[in-house]
Amino acid sequence: MHTLNLGILAHVDAGKTSLTERLLHAAGVVEEVGSVDDGSTRTDSLALERQRGITIKSAVVSFALDGLTVNLIDTPGHPDFIAEVERVLHVLDGAVLVVSAVEGVQAQTRVLMRTLRRLSIPTLVFVNKTDRRGARDDALVRDIAAKLTPGAVAMGSVRGLGTRAAAFTPYGPDHPGGPGDPGNAAFAGRLADLLSRRDDALLADYVADEAAVTYRRLRKSLAEQTAGALVHPVFFGSAATGAGVAELTAGIKELLPAPAGDPEGPPAGTVFKVERGPGGEKAAYVRMLAGTLRTRQEVAYGDGDRAPVTEKVTGVEVFEQGAAVPAAGAGAGRIARVRGLAGVRIGDAVGAAVGRAAEARRHHFAPPTLETVVVPDRPADRGALHAALFQLAEQDPLIALRRGAGPGGLQELYVSLYGEVQKEVVGATLAGEYGLPVSFRESSVIHVERLAGSGSAYEKGDTDTNPFLATVGLRVDPAPPGTGVVFALAVELGSMPYAFFKAVEDTVRATLHQGLSGWEIPDVRVTLTHSGYWPRQSHAHQGFSKAMSSTGADFRGITPLVLADALKRAGTRVHEPVQRFRLEAPEDAVPALWPVFAALAAVVDGQEVRGGVAVLEGEVPAAQVHGLERRLPGLTRGEGVLETSFGRYREVRGPAPARPRTDHNPLDRKEYLLHVQRRV
Repeated sequence: MHTLNLGILAHVDAGKTSLTERLLHAAGVVEEVGSVDDGSTRTDSLALERQRGITIKSAVVSFALDGLTVNLIDTPGHPDFIAEVERVLHVLDGAVLVVSAVEGVQAQTRVLMRTLRRLSIPTLVFVNKTDRRGARDDALVRDIAAKLTPGAVAMGSVRGLGTRAAAFTPYGPDHPGGPGDPGNAAFAGRLADLLSRRDDALLADYVADEAAVTYRRLRKSLAEQTAGALVHPVFFGSAATGAGVAELTAGIKELLPAPAGDPEGPPAGTVFKVERGPGGEKAAYVRMLAGTLRTRQEVAYGDGDRAPVTEKVTGVEVFEQGAAVPAAGAGAGRIARVRGLAGVRIGDAVGAAVGRAAEARRHHFAPPTLETVVVPDRPADRGALHAALFQLAEQDPLIALRRGAGPGGLQELYVSLYGEVQKEVVGATLAGEYGLPVSFRESSVIHVERLAGSGSAYEKGDTDTNPFLATVGLRVDPAPPGTGVVFALAVELGSMPYAFFKAVEDTVRATLHQGLSGWEIPDVRVTLTHSGYWPRQSHAHQGFSKAMSSTGADFRGITPLVLADALKRAGTRVHEPVQRFRLEAPEDAVPALWPVFAALAAVVDGQEVRGGVAVLEGEVPAAQVHGLERRLPGLTRGEGVLETSFGRYREVRGPAPARPRTDHNPLDRKEYLLHVQRRV
């Protein structure tokens, strides 16, 4: 039996979780359709999800579909929880993108479809809420084609649009009136036109004899191009009434590919979710790429940066008919919940996939742009709070936890976030699950630093300026945005033990989390230009003497100082996150908006007026988005609609903000050396 790992994605409130419930009901997994409002859905299992009526954590359920096992992965729709969607992307065979027939294409919808297309994930579009007043069909398909994908094609028509009786009728031989029905003829023409753009053989036959291109051939080409993420079929319906769900289910089976892996080869998989049980034990959600992972099997896992760890699997569960059930093993294509891997992290590769871990850690969405200080209401809880936040960050690798100096030198805990809703959820989770009431400081924007030029520095070992038995020279050069930290060698790899090279590289990467102004330097090329070490030595007739021989600690000690000197010579500039915005407002309200844009340093680079409604597009600093949202209702008589998404980082205009540094300051040589002495 083949397995299809299917993601359900959408903008918040488009009806994604309700559609998941309806699909489970149609498959016979649940007797009654759960309600988001009542907190009775199968996939929203957290108490906080039921209280708020939103999905916070991705959830996996399963159902059988005519010999096909579908693992359905429900993901959050709110942009504050985009990290959950990030992880799911790596394990999907296909996706259903849900769009509201009333609200239409929204900011998060565009972000999701752009990413799905970039990753070539086969995707169907389901237009939900056709039973609601204000629902659109043909006009919305045109919007989808213009804003999401030019490969959109409606798979049927809607009757009774905007009423509880709304129903979806698919085009094709089963359409009322049969093959000769005008609706079918028009659909076949649209389909042939769309598919022939990417199928030369189909185009040639269609031009030679239009009648010779059969409907069966069109459906075959449609399935092939959908599987290649070139075409995106659009279905209509209502998760509330069940309209169109049967047709969507048939489309999932026909149009989305269910790849078959080799269950007999070495086990290989990737971890996309980690959760802890009541006793603190870890359970890893693993998408099996090949082979079979079995209980009591010794398996290696790692992320490519740290040394692989081998541990015994103590339990395996697979998903069947809506629930996780114990199993002897999980084969290729399945999603398994695995126990026994105590040190496993999200993004780790398992088994034979350990050498291919880099792609699983590659981020496809923007990083968090906000951070806040978490303060325990009870000072005695500071240690417990750190442990709890560490566990939360462990389950969400895009949410970073760091220590920073606060007022009076007191160490404070900083957490990076995507938005204010996420802050509320973190606070409720700490109070409800850990018994730790907390408060938060006002959120601040996370900046980054970029090199202004190139710079080099060099320290010879065991000198007045370098008390360490290690010689290190480094050159830093700017790298294009998105490149990341690239570590290169301008010395021979055999010039010293590999462990010393690794110590330098690891320390470089750790040090770059704080640049000259305290912000991370995400994109830079660092080259090791000089290296030297003291081989193992001893006093006469005595054993190895650490005082006379280089160790990894020597290279970890001098590297931050050399790197700081190189950064000073190169110089850095602070950049702030900038959001792309799209604003719809009454045409007569636009003049009042220009002074606000100027005051908030927003730049409008596109303007269009349609039917008395102005559509403005541009950029606004992330720090000013809240101010724009607050002032918009008064300036547009409550009719303004603002959509924002991360755009880029741009250099700060005016004085650049600094960030409190952690533990020690490598820019202060004397203070840093004292810190190292105390640590050693």
